[in-house]
Amino acid sequence: MSSLTTPLNAAAAIALAMCVQSSSASASESRYFQNVQGKWSGAGRIVAGPYKNTRFTCNLEGQRPGKVGMKLAGSCRVGLFSQPSEAIVTKRGRSYRGKFLDGAKGKGLDIVSGRLRGQKLVLGIKRKKLRGTMIANMKNNNSMNITIAVHVNGDLTPFIGLSLNRRGKASKTSY
Repeated sequence: MSSLTTPLNAAAAIALAMCVQSSSASASESRYFQNVQGKWSGAGRIVAGPYKNTRFTCNLEGQRPGKVGMKLAGSCRVGLFSQPSEAIVTKRGRSYRGKFLDGAKGKGLDIVSGRLRGQKLVLGIKRKKLRGTMIANMKNNNSMNITIAVHVNGDLTPFIGLSLNRRGKASKTSY
């Protein structure tokens, strides 16, 4: 499954679900992405593939550059090894496009579709032949669960799970 199978790239790919830049965000999108701002940390686990049961931790910071948009930067760590991560996603029409790291042409991933339903952001991800879905479920102002599932033999199989908690002051946005 290309570079998504390495624990650090897989863990860092989770950051994609939390970074959106939009020039025409709806009120619900604005609330959702406003709430992503701040410092987040949490633990996750690879649940399938050759690195199954590998545990990792991430420390990430959501920012809002300029008047609109979201950027997430930080790092994810497996044991003593840490990898920086950065992602930006843009809204195009009713969907989302973007990339993590340097995109699918490099060592990262492309975001090829997406939608926001309530507190769940669902993004289509792609890298070469790999296709999948990333779901960022904002449970409340201070916690978010992220799941990455990939298509394996025609089935959508969960691959990575991460639970993030806000560090410090909560956003003023509420659900």
